[in-house]
Amino acid sequence: MALLRRGMKGAAVKRLQRELKLRGFDPGLIDGEFGGGTEAALMAFQWSENLVPDGIAGPRSLAALELSKPADVWPDVLPGVTVQAVSEMFPFTPIGNIRENLPPVSTALTEYELTDKPMVLMALATIRAETESFKPVAEGLSRFNTSPRGHAFDLYDGRRDLGNQGAPDGERFRGRGYIQLTGRFNYTRFSEQLGLGDRLIREPELAADPLIAGRLLASFLKDKETRVKRALLEGDLRHARRLVNGGSHGLDRFSDAYRRGEQAIADVV
Repeated sequence: MALLRRGMKGAAVKRLQRELKLRGFDPGLIDGEFGGGTEAALMAFQWSENLVPDGIAGPRSLAALELSKPADVWPDVLPGVTVQAVSEMFPFTPIGNIRENLPPVSTALTEYELTDKPMVLMALATIRAETESFKPVAEGLSRFNTSPRGHAFDLYDGRRDLGNQGAPDGERFRGRGYIQLTGRFNYTRFSEQLGLGDRLIREPELAADPLIAGRLLASFLKDKETRVKRALLEGDLRHARRLVNGGSHGLDRFSDAYRRGEQAIADVV
């Protein structure tokens, strides 16, 4: 389905204007010309419906206005997410790693309906920020998780905010995967969310398995999809990164990958 955006004209724009006005979001003249008034009215409607307020009438906005079928989705860019395109986002990564691990990531993004360009770029840029090797990894020892005379990950053992219950929880539930899933609470939550029962609690190392790591990444981003898209469409990559990481760790790699991806992965109209 074609998108409706500023500068366009025609019957479809007039239907959009009419529907916005009926719902209390006055675009001004119902003239079939998508100008500033229509854009502002559409953005107000999008905010009210918890949609991404980008001023573009894409499939989800049109569905909310009952101008298209609810089954419509954002344009799918995954066919253009090739190994070569992703390698341009990961200039220091062996292409074999991308070739091996891109398929399960793409499968997970499809499963969670995150195939539009902003969310695909968000997922791939997040991977580069967390593990530039494009491999799901397990957290290593550092001064932030292990005390000078302590056992491995002892500083995580008593972290109540992570749901840990003492040794050996720190080491068992250390960061793993593409999003560095950490803590008994998160392993429990996402094990259930992925339909794995308590398997990640019994076998926490599975969080670094490529198939499960891809699903963990997609599930995590799906929970934050609307907020992440708002940040991305406002050009606030720092905030988008913070929504996933809680801080700015890896922001330089994240931003570089995202901007490279904007050029490497084609838009779908």
